[in-house]
Amino acid sequence: MRRILLDEGVPIGVHTLIPGFDIEAVPELGWAGLSNGDLIQAAEEAGFEVLITCDQNIRHQQNLAARRLAVVVLATKHWDTIRANGGGILPAVEKAAVGSFVTVEVPRPPRRRRRQPLPGEPA
Repeated sequence: MRRILLDEGVPIGVHTLIPGFDIEAVPELGWAGLSNGDLIQAAEEAGFEVLITCDQNIRHQQNLAARRLAVVVLATKHWDTIRANGGGILPAVEKAAVGSFVTVEVPRPPRRRRRQPLPGEPA
Protein backbone atom coordinates (compact mmCIF):
# COMPACT_ATOMS: atom_id res chain seq x y z
CA MET A 1 0.00 0.00 0.00
CA ARG A 2 1.43 3.37 -0.99
CA ARG A 3 2.05 5.85 1.80
CA ILE A 4 0.86 9.35 1.02
CA LEU A 5 1.72 12.57 2.84
CA LEU A 6 -0.62 15.58 2.68
CA ASP A 7 1.25 18.89 2.87
CA GLU A 8 0.12 21.69 5.21
CA GLY A 9 -2.07 23.58 2.74
CA VAL A 10 -3.92 20.53 1.45
CA PRO A 11 -7.48 20.26 2.79
CA ILE A 12 -7.69 17.19 5.05
CA GLY A 13 -10.80 16.05 3.17
CA VAL A 14 -8.60 15.08 0.21
CA HIS A 15 -8.01 11.75 1.94
CA THR A 16 -11.64 10.83 1.19
CA LEU A 17 -10.95 11.18 -2.55
CA ILE A 18 -8.11 8.65 -2.56
CA PRO A 19 -9.33 5.55 -0.72
CA GLY A 20 -7.15 2.52 -0.24
CA PHE A 21 -3.96 4.34 0.70
CA ASP A 22 -2.13 4.95 3.97
CA ILE A 23 -2.50 8.74 4.30
CA GLU A 24 -1.06 11.07 6.92
CA ALA A 25 -0.90 14.86 7.15
CA VAL A 26 2.13 17.04 7.86
CA PRO A 27 0.61 18.69 10.99
CA GLU A 28 -0.23 15.27 12.49
CA LEU A 29 3.44 14.31 12.28
CA GLY A 30 4.69 17.55 13.81
CA TRP A 31 6.36 18.59 10.55
CA ALA A 32 4.47 21.85 10.06
CA GLY A 33 6.78 24.68 9.10
CA LEU A 34 9.46 22.52 7.49
CA SER A 35 10.91 23.89 4.25
CA ASN A 36 10.04 21.91 1.11
CA GLY A 37 13.49 20.32 0.94
CA ASP A 38 13.45 19.29 4.60
CA LEU A 39 9.88 18.03 4.26
CA ILE A 40 10.75 15.87 1.25
CA GLN A 41 13.78 14.50 3.10
CA ALA A 42 11.69 13.68 6.19
CA ALA A 43 8.97 12.10 4.05
CA GLU A 44 11.46 9.87 2.29
CA GLU A 45 13.08 8.82 5.55
CA ALA A 46 9.64 7.94 6.95
CA GLY A 47 8.82 5.80 3.90
CA PHE A 48 6.29 8.01 2.15
CA GLU A 49 6.03 7.45 -1.60
CA VAL A 50 3.85 10.42 -2.61
CA LEU A 51 3.62 13.99 -1.34
CA ILE A 52 0.41 15.83 -2.19
CA THR A 53 0.78 19.61 -2.05
CA CYS A 54 -0.94 22.77 -3.23
CA ASP A 55 2.41 24.58 -3.54
CA GLN A 56 2.51 25.60 -7.21
CA ASN A 57 6.18 26.63 -6.97
CA ILE A 58 7.56 23.35 -5.62
CA ARG A 59 8.30 22.14 -9.15
CA HIS A 60 10.67 25.08 -9.65
CA GLN A 61 12.22 24.87 -6.18
CA GLN A 62 12.96 21.15 -5.90
CA ASN A 63 14.81 18.69 -8.09
CA LEU A 64 13.32 15.22 -7.67
CA ALA A 65 15.81 13.44 -9.93
CA ALA A 66 17.60 11.72 -7.04
CA ARG A 67 14.55 11.48 -4.77
CA ARG A 68 12.57 8.39 -3.82
CA LEU A 69 9.10 9.94 -3.88
CA ALA A 70 6.68 11.56 -6.29
CA VAL A 71 4.97 14.91 -5.84
CA VAL A 72 1.33 15.48 -6.82
CA VAL A 73 0.47 19.18 -7.06
CA LEU A 74 -3.15 20.28 -6.73
CA ALA A 75 -3.94 23.42 -8.72
CA THR A 76 -6.00 24.86 -5.86
CA LYS A 77 -6.44 24.43 -2.13
CA HIS A 78 -10.10 25.50 -2.21
CA TRP A 79 -11.85 22.48 -0.67
CA ASP A 80 -15.25 22.98 -2.32
CA THR A 81 -13.59 23.12 -5.74
CA ILE A 82 -11.42 20.07 -5.03
CA ARG A 83 -14.37 18.09 -3.68
CA ALA A 84 -16.51 18.88 -6.73
CA ASN A 85 -13.73 18.20 -9.25
CA GLY A 86 -11.35 15.84 -7.47
CA GLY A 87 -11.76 12.88 -9.80
CA GLY A 88 -8.27 13.42 -11.18
CA ILE A 89 -6.47 13.04 -7.86
CA LEU A 90 -6.71 9.24 -7.55
CA PRO A 91 -5.42 8.58 -11.11
CA ALA A 92 -2.60 11.10 -10.52
CA VAL A 93 -1.54 9.31 -7.33
CA GLU A 94 -1.73 5.92 -9.04
CA LYS A 95 0.43 7.00 -11.98
CA ALA A 96 2.90 9.14 -10.00
CA ALA A 97 6.37 7.68 -10.49
CA VAL A 98 9.37 8.10 -8.21
CA GLY A 99 11.10 11.40 -8.94
CA SER A 100 8.17 12.92 -10.83
CA PHE A 101 5.81 15.85 -10.51
CA VAL A 102 2.16 15.37 -11.49
CA THR A 103 -0.20 18.35 -11.57
CA VAL A 104 -3.93 17.88 -11.01
CA GLU A 105 -5.80 20.65 -12.76
CA VAL A 106 -9.22 21.56 -11.42
CA PRO A 107 -11.46 24.29 -12.75
CA ARG A 108 -11.43 27.46 -10.73
CA PRO A 109 -14.66 28.38 -9.00
CA PRO A 110 -16.64 31.11 -10.73
CA ARG A 111 -15.88 34.56 -9.45
CA ARG A 112 -18.67 36.05 -7.45
CA ARG A 113 -19.48 39.53 -8.47
CA ARG A 114 -21.02 41.96 -6.10
CA ARG A 115 -24.44 43.11 -7.07
CA GLN A 116 -24.26 46.61 -8.35
CA PRO A 117 -26.53 48.97 -6.38
CA LEU A 118 -29.55 50.22 -8.22
CA PRO A 119 -29.79 53.94 -8.86
CA GLY A 120 -30.75 55.65 -5.61
CA GLU A 121 -29.52 52.77 -3.40
CA PRO A 122 -26.58 53.40 -1.08
CA ALA A 123 -23.36 51.79 -2.26
